[in-house]
Amino acid sequence: MPPSGPVREILILRVVSKGLFPFVLLFALYVQFHGDFGPGGGFQAGVIFAAGWVLYGLIFGLSDLQKALPPRWVEIGVALGVLLYGAIGVWSMFAGGNLFDYNVLDHHDTVHGQHRGIFWVELGVGITVASVMIGIFYAFAGRRRVR
Repeated sequence: MPPSGPVREILILRVVSKGLFPFVLLFALYVQFHGDFGPGGGFQAGVIFAAGWVLYGLIFGLSDLQKALPPRWVEIGVALGVLLYGAIGVWSMFAGGNLFDYNVLDHHDTVHGQHRGIFWVELGVGITVASVMIGIFYAFAGRRRVR
């Protein structure tokens, strides 16, 4: 029989999730920063990062989550990620290449330009995906039941 009452009152879940939370965020950063060398990247890292915050919200409640990560920051994250993504494309055009032509981002070594461009684009994708997923959680978790 499952325990009754809010999830935040179950001590084992609180302790385990509090210990697991930083490792989930750390794994998201690992996936983000090693995505251009192996499996992973911005989308996967964004979803993992958001899952860590959703876990926090499910265990400790929406109000505690919104104190730790205000909704305004989430909105800024959505805009900032898309802006970063688009800025890399515009930067490559101003540097003399085509849209998202990373070779022109470093005139001395095109390989460094490729790495630089992929890094910043994937970071923009990660920020956007994480922010959108957390925003969706805020929208659904904040709803009240209609009778």
